[in-house]
Amino acid sequence: MARVARSPARKGSAGTAPAVPPPSLATHLAPEPAADCDLCPRLATFRHEWHQAEPSWFNAPVPAFGPATARLLIVGLAPGLRGANRTGRPFTGDYAGDLLYATLLHFGFAHGHYDARPDDGLTLKDARIVNAVRCVPPQNKPTPEEIRTCRRFLTPVFSEMPHLKAVVTLGKIAHDSTLAALGAKASHLKFGHGASGDIGGLKVFASYHCSRYNTNTGVLTPAMFHAVFQAARAFLAT
Repeated sequence: MARVARSPARKGSAGTAPAVPPPSLATHLAPEPAADCDLCPRLATFRHEWHQAEPSWFNAPVPAFGPATARLLIVGLAPGLRGANRTGRPFTGDYAGDLLYATLLHFGFAHGHYDARPDDGLTLKDARIVNAVRCVPPQNKPTPEEIRTCRRFLTPVFSEMPHLKAVVTLGKIAHDSTLAALGAKASHLKFGHGASGDIGGLKVFASYHCSRYNTNTGVLTPAMFHAVFQAARAFLAT
């Protein structure tokens, strides 16, 4: 059971948050989906189509990356078609990964060299990355049902990390799914870039997603993204 789940829930701006789901729940959920997971027919069909077109790609549910002993968990949306769906490692092979991994290296949450390949030797330090939806969705848009279905693989992640203290959520879908996995309502900590609050003994930091669209349109700047991870780093130093 995660250490945070044994601690009393802290109070956030909206009152006392629910605790991390108990081990009795987590043990009934598989921590990783099978390579041929078909719980979401639309996503399974889409993966199969791309397996036919690009048989050398990963084309399967993408597992979490980083040590389970980490104190920081980063929750993204879903694999990118030519990013993690191709390489098999979260945020690897697309622009979002360029910004994310550069930021993690800057704040000491990673070491090595990021070369957009799963064999580039990059390792995470005191950080772990997982997506709220493990399979690539068409147009990068999972349906609400797919998000709910895949939450059975997100929920156990929190219980299997004994030293977890902080979570960074990338985008509203990842943010709301994280709160649901922790047993909290979205209203407990409304999504907004730079928002933070206590959920079940964890400190949750929200960020806009580091997608090319968000950065190209100025919705998210590298400085704004750095500010979120700087806050997480400062929290972990306390």
